[in-house]
Amino acid sequence: MTALISLHNAVFNLVERLGDWLMPLFARFTFAAVLLLYYWNSGLTKLGDGLFGLFSPSIGAYSQIFPKQLEAVGYDVSQFGLLQWVVVMAGTYAEFLLPLLIVIGLATRIASLGMIGFVVVQSLTDVYGHGATDTKTLGAWFDRFSDSVIMDQRLLWVFVLSYLVVKGAGALSVDAVLRARHQHAQD
Repeated sequence: MTALISLHNAVFNLVERLGDWLMPLFARFTFAAVLLLYYWNSGLTKLGDGLFGLFSPSIGAYSQIFPKQLEAVGYDVSQFGLLQWVVVMAGTYAEFLLPLLIVIGLATRIASLGMIGFVVVQSLTDVYGHGATDTKTLGAWFDRFSDSVIMDQRLLWVFVLSYLVVKGAGALSVDAVLRARHQHAQD
C-alpha cells in the first residue's frame, strides 16, 4: 500500500508542477478559443463607418449598451451626451484591447479583472437593459440544464478569467518576458 501511495504522490507531484506551467497557458488558450472572436466581433458592430468610425460609434453600440435610454430618446443618438459617448467608446475599445492583452499575456491579471467587470456589466445590461429574463437565456445554477447564456456560460467565463487573475499569464507570456528582463536588470 505504501508503494501505491508513493507512486500516486510522485505522479501527481509531477502533474502539479507541470500544471503550474501549463494551466495559465491553457486558460489563455481557452479564452482565445471561446471568447476572443466573440468580443472582437461584438466590438466591430459598435464601430461607425470608415476610419473615423473608430471615434464615432454606430447606433448599434448605443442600442447594445443603453437600450432603454436609446428607445426613450426615439433612437436619436444626438440626444445623448458626452458621458454616454465615453461609456460606449470605452466599452468598444475594451472589447478589442482586453482580450488581446489576455491572449498575448500582457498585464494579464489586470486585463482579466477588467474582463470580469465587463462580463458582469454585460450580463446586467442583458438582464435589465434588454430584458433577458426568460429561463433559457438567464438560466439558473444548480438546475439540470447547463446551457443558459447568462448564468451558466458566463460563470465559466468568469472562472477562467478568475484563474488568470490569481495565477497570472504563466511562463509563455509577455508578462513572463518582462518579469525576467526586470529581474535581470536588477541583478
